[in-house]
Amino acid sequence: MLLKRFATLAGLALTAAAALAQPIPEQLELVKVTDRVYSAIGATAPGTYENHGHNNNLSVVVGSEGVVVFNGGDNYKLAESFHNAIKRITDQPVTYVANENAQGHSMLGNSYWRDQGVPIIAQDHAVEEFSAHGEAKLARMKVRSKDKAEGTYVAVPDISFTDRYELDIGDLTVQLLYFGAGHAPGDIALWVPEEQLLITGDLGFHQRLLAVFEDTDVGAWIESFDKMTRQLAPAIVIPGHGEPTTIDVVEKETRGYLVFLRDSVSRILEQGGGLDDAYNLDQSQWSYLDTFEELAAKNAGRVYQDLEFDFF
Repeated sequence: MLLKRFATLAGLALTAAAALAQPIPEQLELVKVTDRVYSAIGATAPGTYENHGHNNNLSVVVGSEGVVVFNGGDNYKLAESFHNAIKRITDQPVTYVANENAQGHSMLGNSYWRDQGVPIIAQDHAVEEFSAHGEAKLARMKVRSKDKAEGTYVAVPDISFTDRYELDIGDLTVQLLYFGAGHAPGDIALWVPEEQLLITGDLGFHQRLLAVFEDTDVGAWIESFDKMTRQLAPAIVIPGHGEPTTIDVVEKETRGYLVFLRDSVSRILEQGGGLDDAYNLDQSQWSYLDTFEELAAKNAGRVYQDLEFDFF
């Protein structure tokens, strides 16, 4: 009986080890959003070894004279897997890669695209951030991704822009747009007018709770989101994380949550409350979103620290 138990435990350990060693797939799965736009939908969870760092959306716009990729990916091998998937849907070459911001899972896969000779584009602030801190982001990714980080190096974008950058890929126009500060340095959106399709990047979340970082300005993010929705009226939205949806859904889960946080923490400050009160803020109305447990209290604490200087 004891030997049988040990055998069972050994079998479970081998199964767990096999799951841990699961390689990056040869081709990522692409979701067809329109006839010209596809997306590899990432996990609505933190980046891990098991999900290969693929926890954001990697999207592709296919024109008659080229392909635009939105997000370089978390690492070299993941970007290669994404490219293999693109080759199955079109013979057109990838002519540009655009990074949604300076985060590692947007930019570290640039190394693969650089080796393919593809021009890489990002907003000015994203380029500055990645130039300054790219090596640190790479080091953290290597600790998490281990063997899956092989081949990855820091590849700073070749092209930067301030507010707008337009790409002509034949029968489609792709507009890269900066509306202001948001989730991370240099957050941009991608707009395809002919498809009435918007890729919000990390200006828009749904299905998972958004994260407030130390350098996130919640008030500015709300203003940037409002500027985006005033200028554009998309029929389809691909958010930074989660499945394609509508702008109303993204507005509720992004702008709605940001306004809730700002207003709730402002009331705590007005009533003389402290940081612990922010950490204990009742956010249960958002608990259905993935990553709620990991992020909710941290988000409130960071907003408190950002706003407290306005009250004292």
